[in-house]
Amino acid sequence: MFKTIANAFKIKEVRRKILLTLLLLFIFRIGCWIPLPGIDLQLFAESTAGNDFLNLLSSISGGALANGSLLALGVSPYISASIIIQLLTVAIPALERLSKQGEDGRKKINFYTRICALVLAVAQAIGIVIAFSESFDPNFLWTGAPTWLVGAMLVIILTAGGMFTVWLGERITDLGVGNGLSLLIFVGILSTAGTSIATTITSIGSDINQVWNLIIFFAALLLIFALIIFVDIAERRVPVQYAKQIKGRKMYGGQSTYIPIRVNGSGVMPIIFASALLTFPQLIMSIFYPEGVTWYDQWLGAGSWINIVLTALLILFFAYFWAQITFNPDDVSKRIQQNGGFIPGIRAGKQTSDYLRRISNRITLFGAIFLAFIALVPSLAFKAISDPLGGGLVNAFSATGLMIVVSVALELDKQLEAQMLMRNYRGFLK
Repeated sequence: MFKTIANAFKIKEVRRKILLTLLLLFIFRIGCWIPLPGIDLQLFAESTAGNDFLNLLSSISGGALANGSLLALGVSPYISASIIIQLLTVAIPALERLSKQGEDGRKKINFYTRICALVLAVAQAIGIVIAFSESFDPNFLWTGAPTWLVGAMLVIILTAGGMFTVWLGERITDLGVGNGLSLLIFVGILSTAGTSIATTITSIGSDINQVWNLIIFFAALLLIFALIIFVDIAERRVPVQYAKQIKGRKMYGGQSTYIPIRVNGSGVMPIIFASALLTFPQLIMSIFYPEGVTWYDQWLGAGSWINIVLTALLILFFAYFWAQITFNPDDVSKRIQQNGGFIPGIRAGKQTSDYLRRISNRITLFGAIFLAFIALVPSLAFKAISDPLGGGLVNAFSATGLMIVVSVALELDKQLEAQMLMRNYRGFLK
């Protein structure tokens, strides 16, 4: 990947896009440190560190929530809105038809997603303000003005910051390199991890036992990264043979190709879906029943056995759900047959679609088990290793964070290679 970035900087057009992307990411990081007016920042940071739900939001936003900054919400409202719209696209026929209408349909769905993100941002901002002011400390808000006025101001600022973050992500996608929202999450996770590493190294000092614990932690981290990359690029290649066709004096077809079915075709989405679904009740409770947040965090919060079982089951469910959305064996079989192709040893038509569906289901099961393993086992192992170090590294290197970092890094590498390849083709045509 570093070689790809070095080669990309040699091309003027790609270099300009990279520099623009870095500039927008720098603006995002500045916004993560500008404090909110009217709150006790020290109390805000201490309260965030003691709540798993707020900790998760803070790690995704690069510590912006713990800092009590303008961009504290980050992209979490947009992620939740995207999940809701995608689920509704399957359930509502009108949205399903809209998703198949090409560019115009995609623009309308994006508009609906932004509206949903705005509603969720308002709800999340209200939940955060109420949770802090009622559950943690009544002096959380500035007392020099009416409480309702200060709370309303904070809700407006937090909502505006969340939508500004979405705007930054869209500008990166349109003008820069890669998916902007994914890069914002990527940078946020890396910054949180860097801060946690620096804090841990400073705290352990020259204690040899703590140094060995830190070495073991990073060795386990490298193994998990290697496993994620290995599975992420793994795929099952189903061979397809196209028959020869003679049209006029020319012969077409006759080549062999394959259908790539990725082992982890859903990426990190099932983990994000499962995490969002399990943390959503905390958001509702923080608005309407703040006293129930502590109970929910105790029995269904991260690390509890009920949470572990529910997370594994939801990951399995969403992995199959995502596979049904992204890979339709009937459509693939129909396209193969229309182009004069066939899978060796399999009759065209229904048998081909059944064969592809059987392969997809088996691979999806393996990918879902892998995601459940990554989501649960490393977190428990990291917690056991990092507890002597203070436990702060667990929040920085969560399973979701690891998957996002690897997925975004691989996707960014592909985007840069595609940009350079496009430039080479353009020069060849000229």
